[in-house]
Amino acid sequence: MAMSEYPSKLSLPQTNPGVVTVLDYLIIKFPYIDEQTWRRRMAAGKVHWHDGSLISATTRFQPQQRVYYYREVDNEPQIPFQETIVFQDEHLLVAYKPHFLAVTPGGQFVNECLQNRLRRRTGIHTLQALHRLDRVTAGLVIFSINPDSRHPYHQLFKTQQIHKTYQAVANIHSDECLVGQEWVMNNRIEPSEPRFRMQVVEGEANSRSVIRCLQQTTQQALFELHPVTGRTHQLRVHMQTLGWPILHDKYYPELQPLSADNYTTPLQLLAKEIQFIDPLTQQPRHFCYQGQLTLAPP
Repeated sequence: MAMSEYPSKLSLPQTNPGVVTVLDYLIIKFPYIDEQTWRRRMAAGKVHWHDGSLISATTRFQPQQRVYYYREVDNEPQIPFQETIVFQDEHLLVAYKPHFLAVTPGGQFVNECLQNRLRRRTGIHTLQALHRLDRVTAGLVIFSINPDSRHPYHQLFKTQQIHKTYQAVANIHSDECLVGQEWVMNNRIEPSEPRFRMQVVEGEANSRSVIRCLQQTTQQALFELHPVTGRTHQLRVHMQTLGWPILHDKYYPELQPLSADNYTTPLQLLAKEIQFIDPLTQQPRHFCYQGQLTLAPP
């Protein structure tokens, strides 16, 4: 069994959902983790408050308090691809995340994620991701190093002042020349069934992307994508809405049966560039990954 080297955290809600203890709330919050697992973690000192004081099975629920716990998984997979540090200063670290590596702990991954790999590699235990990429997407991720300067950078993402550029490859089935064409996708995305899969529905738009074609062969095209908003799976949904689902996407247009990762067919989506005005210096920042996606020979 693998246990995370670093704690996960959650904030107890302001409104009590009808529980007496922290244990009661954790059972409701995480229905796939049984009560005995939480009791065992608490007995081992693996659940605590922000100040380090331990939480036991009888500790009462306290609204808006942070709870820290250590995730466990059986047989954690090892991802055979290496991350790259692109930039680092006293406030930020920018890293390239390879396909299949999670940004933060989740699901069957606790230590095999970009954040924990970088913490081990740099020795900076305060390192924290400022945003996310899907595990199957490759590309640039920004981390905060200094907790004292973290909030202004978080606000950039919250207020949509971060400008991102992605690349994607899709199969095409038309002789039409797509190179140079541009599409503005502006629609409403909501959860589908199962809820981790998204869909376009009627209603006020909550997602916007600008997509244009850079290159094409007789069978494939390379697209540049600029998400204006940041909805879950937004670019993947917008590409399949256009009729060009991203190559090797297991979710769109049809959900594929659950299967092990195939490292030879990664999702052809890359977060290539990030630009913003630094809130501390008011100077422009531009980070770019030098690699790019390529089209298969015609």
